[in-house]
Amino acid sequence: MIVTAGLRWSSASRTDIGRVRALNEDACLDLPHQGLWAVADGMGGHTAGDLASQAIVRALGTLGTLGTPGAPGASNSLAAIKRAARDTLQTVNQQLREEAARRRVRVIGSTVAVLMASGRECAWLWAGDSRLYLYRDAHLEPLTTDHSHVAELRAQGHLSAEAARHHPSQHLITRAVGAANWLDLDEGHIAVCDGDCFLLCSDGLSNEVQAADIARALEGGDCQLAADTLVDMALQAGGRDNITAVVIRVEDPDAADHTLVNPAVVSP
Repeated sequence: MIVTAGLRWSSASRTDIGRVRALNEDACLDLPHQGLWAVADGMGGHTAGDLASQAIVRALGTLGTLGTPGAPGASNSLAAIKRAARDTLQTVNQQLREEAARRRVRVIGSTVAVLMASGRECAWLWAGDSRLYLYRDAHLEPLTTDHSHVAELRAQGHLSAEAARHHPSQHLITRAVGAANWLDLDEGHIAVCDGDCFLLCSDGLSNEVQAADIARALEGGDCQLAADTLVDMALQAGGRDNITAVVIRVEDPDAADHTLVNPAVVSP
């Protein structure tokens, strides 16, 4: 747990190879002391997906040199951290393009979703179909939209949510680190509240576990228990892909009325 700007941040992560794949091409970053979390999912069916995802989280991990969030003298404004993350991902994108050319393969790539915290705000960047969710006031809200062929079909009204879950093109993504000469990232930001829970996950989780079940796993507020429960549910549902979950929770000790994520879960 780390305290920044009066807020207490805690997190936990888990990744699993799943029940079908021979290699885990997911990678994650879980650095609450740096206010930095990420999930990267190497592109299945392409060369060295694990190399791509690991390169992303390794490079993002160096952003800690900006300084611990809230520390005196740290260059830790959210704008600065986000700008550094963008630059870092563009550099990795170029490195993966060069490595693909060196190996004479078409693509070495990975999705990415990264969450950054500074002060009492969060920002995020993403490319691909790894997701970020916010669980607040007993409501689960996706903060990212998939960059995928199926998501485009849904947006056009051609597919229902259930049909999208089982569509044969559900793994066809339209953006990824390493997929093009320029990496197109989307972004968002919010002010955080006492009791907020965030979930970063790969599609091996979101394709197997329904939103209502994700919400139930997060409602207790225990990051490690939630991460383990979510991965176990994805495995029980078939585990057809690598599975990664990073769960982050923020508490405000000075809040007038502390948020009870689930009123039934109260410590004695």
